Amino acid sequence: MKTAHFILVFCLLALASPFAYASDPSPLQDFCVAINDPEDAVFVNGKFCKDPKLAKAQDFYYSGLNIPRNTSNPVGSTVTPVNVAQIPGLNTLGISLVRIDYAPNGGLNPPHTHPRATEILVVVEGTLYVGFVTSNTDNRLITKVLYPGDVFVFPIGLIHFQFNVGKTNAVAFAALSSQNPGVITVANAVFGSNPPINPDVLVKAFQLDKNLVKNLQSKFWWANN
Repeated sequence: MKTAHFILVFCLLALASPFAYASDPSPLQDFCVAINDPEDAVFVNGKFCKDPKLAKAQDFYYSGLNIPRNTSNPVGSTVTPVNVAQIPGLNTLGISLVRIDYAPNGGLNPPHTHPRATEILVVVEGTLYVGFVTSNTDNRLITKVLYPGDVFVFPIGLIHFQFNVGKTNAVAFAALSSQNPGVITVANAVFGSNPPINPDVLVKAFQLDKNLVKNLQSKFWWANN
């Protein structure tokens, strides 16, 4: 009987282990305000932490998410992040925030993925067509049209997007389950890498003409600026 219990517990732990590492590690103290100076500091979650006794309100504060952003760029959207880079006090807390502004008539937050976070998005202005694609081999597209007050979740690591289908500006806020979720914009990563991926690789991967691949690579030069 004890052997059976042991095997059962072992199996449960094995199944649970992937979930245990699906987000940032849990903090082992109240907070760990990130600093760049390693002197008299402790290294936690990729950041040095100041002495907790020296923490101040400014370490946990950010202002300006109420300000509309300029969306006059090739995709017609701007993402304003509030992660550990903007709020040092987020270090080890496993959460961050973004504001996303979309231009009218087609402002797009292009297909991208967050390698370290699930995202939950709420629309506050405008109308967005949003969606994500499930992993191989199904690659199923799951979409929804959102209006102000609507909420949608993008599971960790999956490619997703938002597209303004309205005639006015749109604004959304999103929370992410990491202090530093990261972002990989698919088109930029594939066609705008630095240095460029060998066109022969992309020709075979996408089954495209080589001239078209080179043309696409030339269009994404701004991705690394």
